[in-house]
Order: sequence, then structure tokens, then C-alpha cells
Amino acid sequence: MKRIGLLSDTHGTLSERIIRFFKEVDEIWHAGDIGTEEVADKLLSLKPLRAVYGNIDGHVLRRMYPENVRFFCEEVDVLMTHIGGYPGRYDPRIKKMIYSSPPQLFISGHSHILKIIHDKKINCLHINPGAAGNNGFHHVCTAVRFKIDGGNIKDLEVLEFERAKLKIE
Repeated sequence: MKRIGLLSDTHGTLSERIIRFFKEVDEIWHAGDIGTEEVADKLLSLKPLRAVYGNIDGHVLRRMYPENVRFFCEEVDVLMTHIGGYPGRYDPRIKKMIYSSPPQLFISGHSHILKIIHDKKINCLHINPGAAGNNGFHHVCTAVRFKIDGGNIKDLEVLEFERAKLKIE
């Protein structure tokens, strides 16, 4: 069994609340828009990190992490990218891959909106963990943790807290 901490769209900030929420996980997965190498390094210092780069990530993060990553966790086939869309509205860049070889778990970020949807058409669970950082239109920061036990994805939990107020001086 693996305990997974999932987040996206940190945009260069990482809350202590998320660090505490991920304390008991085995791995951290980041679905892009990390923002800075410092955030990636901090996450990597906590737990093993799997990540993809997002549209705001610069050349250093793009060299460190791929655009898409596909892997098995336990017996679950996982596909993760930053801009992926949703069931019925997948991004054209990823749509062919999803339909030609459906994963069991599809993870994307980008929208800053937490969504967990079962795509019945391809029997795939889609998770967008929302936005964990302070930049963007969202008012609530979110992150997700769950367990993968053999071929089962279970015990999903959501962390939700008000975004930090940005100082304007």
C-alpha cells in the first residue's frame, strides 16, 4: 500500500498546512506549475517526488520534470500532466493518449479547481487537486491525499484552507 499526497499549482509557494497534511504520505505527486526550484526541492526533502512541469514553469523545472509522466503505483496505471482537461473535455494534446490507452488514474492541474470525477466511458478516475499556492483566481487552497492498495484507489481526503492574503505595499 502507498499513501499519496497530491497537489498542483503551487506557483512558488508552499504552505506549512500542506507540509503537515503530507506528513504521513509515502510519496508526493505534483501536477505542475511548481513555480520555483525551491518548492520542488522542499517537497523532495520531505518525501519522494513525482512531478510534471506546468505552463508557468521555467526552463530549469522543465529540465527537471517531464510534460507527462506515466507509471504504475502498486497495480494502478497512472497518467499525470498539467493541462489535461476533464472527462468528456480532455485537452487535445492528451486526448488521443487517454482514449487509445486509458489509464486507471488520470491526474491534471491547471484549472485551480478541485475536481474528482469518474470517467465511466473509459473506467478512469480523474483527479485535479485544485491549487495549493497563493497565485491565481482561487480563494481556497486545496490538496488531496489517498491510498493505492494493489489495484484500488481509496481513502481519499481533501485539505482545504483559505488562501493567504497577499500584501500590497
